[in-house]
Amino acid sequence: MIINGMQSQVLFGKDAIASRVKQIASQINQDFHGQSLVIVGVLKGSFIFLADLLREIDLDVQTTFIQVKSYEGTASTGNIEIIQDIDADISDKEVLLVEDIVDTGLTVAAMLKHFTEKKPRSLKICSLLHKPDSQLNEIPIDYVGFSISKEFVIGYGLDLDGKFRQFPNILQLKSEVS
Repeated sequence: MIINGMQSQVLFGKDAIASRVKQIASQINQDFHGQSLVIVGVLKGSFIFLADLLREIDLDVQTTFIQVKSYEGTASTGNIEIIQDIDADISDKEVLLVEDIVDTGLTVAAMLKHFTEKKPRSLKICSLLHKPDSQLNEIPIDYVGFSISKEFVIGYGLDLDGKFRQFPNILQLKSEVS
């Protein structure tokens, strides 16, 4: 399929994604057994992953959201802007930050600093996708769905300029079509 003049291919199909989401949720259920958990979804990319993950979590959960901006087109700008902060008190609480993708790690690093100032009891990171070859700093990602290469991906909540989030699969964009 050609998307925005670029060749694409299915990287992870909906069945593989669903299976991995269940595995991650099972680990979260085990790790936080008997505890309350505040889950912070990072808008907008994580909303589909977060919805599926929440349906598999069997804990006392409070959900809130933060919206940040760090991308233009297919590249990280390196500037992290908080558009909307969480509306929950996370002090002395178990907190799980849910991201769609950790690429350079700059956004997660900025959010870790931001949330640490709010003094949670613990703060763990869950990301559907991780690009270890693109990461610029050490970020402790506690739950990773899939590790991928540097190519740009869309679908299952991930976008290109606000489009293509609705695809049920994760597609990898390859080279430009000539």
